[in-house]
Amino acid sequence: MDKQARPSHSAYRSVKRISVRDGVVSDGCRSAPDEVPVAFSYGGSTHAVMMATPSDLEDFAYGFSLTEGIIANGAQIEAVDLLDTEQGFDVQVTLLGEQADALRSRRRHMAGPVGCGLCGIESIEQAVRPVPDVSSVALKIDAREIAAAMDALSEAQSLNRETRAVHGAGFHIPGPGLLVVREDVGRHNALDKLAGAVLRAGWKGSDGIVVVTSRVSVEMVQKAAILGSSVLAAVSAPTALALETAERAGMTIVALVRGEDLEIFTRPDRVTF
Repeated sequence: MDKQARPSHSAYRSVKRISVRDGVVSDGCRSAPDEVPVAFSYGGSTHAVMMATPSDLEDFAYGFSLTEGIIANGAQIEAVDLLDTEQGFDVQVTLLGEQADALRSRRRHMAGPVGCGLCGIESIEQAVRPVPDVSSVALKIDAREIAAAMDALSEAQSLNRETRAVHGAGFHIPGPGLLVVREDVGRHNALDKLAGAVLRAGWKGSDGIVVVTSRVSVEMVQKAAILGSSVLAAVSAPTALALETAERAGMTIVALVRGEDLEIFTRPDRVTF
């Protein structure tokens, strides 16, 4: 396949392919989502580099900062600047003074020798970070509305319609419906972008549910809980650890949402029929 240049700020590009359909071979093109390094820098120092779709990067910066515990609310970010490089993007986040000091202190604490990887129960417990408690959120939602939210998420995924290769995450409030959708080649990135969009719009995560087109992993539960949402609905199945984490957080997990068919795994009292 010919090497093709990456268009600036493009979420996808056209790539050549050979198609075989019913025994017929033909040349042609199709759309492929772009995937580039996205670096998050705070105070001029790179904190993390993610492979992501280069769209909605300001939302990504806010959401990543929130779910990584760097900020507690959007007001703690002073500015986000996007530097488009030849290889990818450097997302430069400027924190307000107090938050910047806290992040510098955290880096100093993390610097230096560390122990081995997962070398025992204590190390594993330390690797699985605490999850916010959303058990007191009184939200109720009808099962048919969850199904409608998942259908709306699919319809709103313009990038996935073009490429058939990206995940989606949406925020749905009972009544108003699906308010925002974000897409990315990475399911965690899509959810971070969604968290940032919700944060920047001034919505409360506790007022709605998160719907995703992926399986429910522990990271997805953690991110939804940090956003404040008490219900996470997914098109695919959950992992056992994700369910254990959701139980501790008091979160409702609805999975395998296909049409009006679905399965509820934790806190079923929030779902009405």
